[in-house]
Amino acid sequence: MAKVLFVVPAGVFLALFFGYPVVKNIAMSMQEYTTRTFFTGEAPWVGFENYLAVFGSNLFSPALANTALFTIGSIAGQFVIGLGLASFFKRRFPLSNFLRSMLLLPWLLPLIVGSATWRSILDQDSGILNGFLEALGLIQDPIPWLTSPAVALTAVIIVNIWVGIPFNVTILYGGLQDIPDELYEAAALDGATGWKAFWNITWPSLRPVISVVLVLGVVYTLKVLDIILGLTNGGPANATQTLAVRSYQESFIDFDFGAGAAYSNVLIFISLLFALIYLRANRRAVDE
Repeated sequence: MAKVLFVVPAGVFLALFFGYPVVKNIAMSMQEYTTRTFFTGEAPWVGFENYLAVFGSNLFSPALANTALFTIGSIAGQFVIGLGLASFFKRRFPLSNFLRSMLLLPWLLPLIVGSATWRSILDQDSGILNGFLEALGLIQDPIPWLTSPAVALTAVIIVNIWVGIPFNVTILYGGLQDIPDELYEAAALDGATGWKAFWNITWPSLRPVISVVLVLGVVYTLKVLDIILGLTNGGPANATQTLAVRSYQESFIDFDFGAGAAYSNVLIFISLLFALIYLRANRRAVDE
């Protein structure tokens, strides 16, 4: 009985703050839920019509593809750079603690402020990035980072990588700190240094941490909204439309809350799928 009492508060919290919103969102996605509902209280049941409208929309496939590209590009960039910086900061040197703390700035800044700053940096005519690239002779003409459908998604991915690097560095650095130095010393006696030590000691030891970083990164990146709204608002020409942006625009621009809920449920399903893959992979690793 005592064990049950300890679990009840957590169960109530999950039911109120996670279970109820999900159930409400699923119900809303099967209703004709518009601004009129707030005045009349009526939300006619339409079944799967909202989902059929979402899947049949001309914007669904591009949004799904952009979501995949945005997620893969962001996670790959954040992880590679984060692991490199975490490995670099594992070595003690003057100002290492100060520089590592400075990496947390993207976390400390409100994302809307970061987006506004990056808008000025990426501006085609007056942005410092184009000025820097022109000064180095790498480009002849300014790149329309946020106004060209060909490069806008790349620009948004770059900004999201910048935002996600602190999380990756912090978690991976903590994982590296838990690897005993004796392992590297023993490997060095056998001639395993550099990349050999990384592949045979660092990578296997970090595998549980890496799996957590990647899964949490995927779940977070799938629902990124504020950065895209702050930079491109889903444009130009829908080049940076993602499922999260479509959910927002359907709900708070077109005020079709049923369709917006349907889009968000697709995101929830994708996130749940990744979580199940992660749990299954962890169980298999434990069994082995």
